[in-house]
Amino acid sequence: MKEDIVRIAKAIDFAARAHASQRRKGAAAEPYVNHLAEVALLVAEATQGADASLVIAAYLHDTIEDCKVPYETLVAEFGKDVADLVREVTDDKDLSKAERKRLQIEHARSASPRAKHLKLADKISNLNAILASPPADWRAGRKREYFEWAAKVVAGCRGVNPWLEARFDAAYARRAELG
Repeated sequence: MKEDIVRIAKAIDFAARAHASQRRKGAAAEPYVNHLAEVALLVAEATQGADASLVIAAYLHDTIEDCKVPYETLVAEFGKDVADLVREVTDDKDLSKAERKRLQIEHARSASPRAKHLKLADKISNLNAILASPPADWRAGRKREYFEWAAKVVAGCRGVNPWLEARFDAAYARRAELG
């Protein structure tokens, strides 16, 4: 237990430093680490704190994709299990945005159960952010498109955690608020 607390604190510190210059896309321009904390909290609550490595991966889930942190660095710092989880939910930024979105839908079905937890929590956080503080340049149609795409990704993750699925469904049900 004590070791897990140290590992989680190390992941929080690593993620906060890696994403230090990033802000959320919303009008509030929240620090990006707020998103990571929300995703980590969701997976911690969904698993009742039973999987410290999954919580750590939640904090680190965007480090390869958005911060160019090498997979090998994550292995060295946090172990292969965490690094593999992060890699499993990482998009290939060399592909077009449309292709990355298509692949997320496709890969969700065959993802490991733990990666599905991360995907669900990430999509919940993103829907919550769009509802609370949408990007200023996103019109209602673009917000609705994101919600519909997220629902397609989540469809491939269903069956892994009813608690997370209920949180997603609650956020998705608020799409009428998008205009």
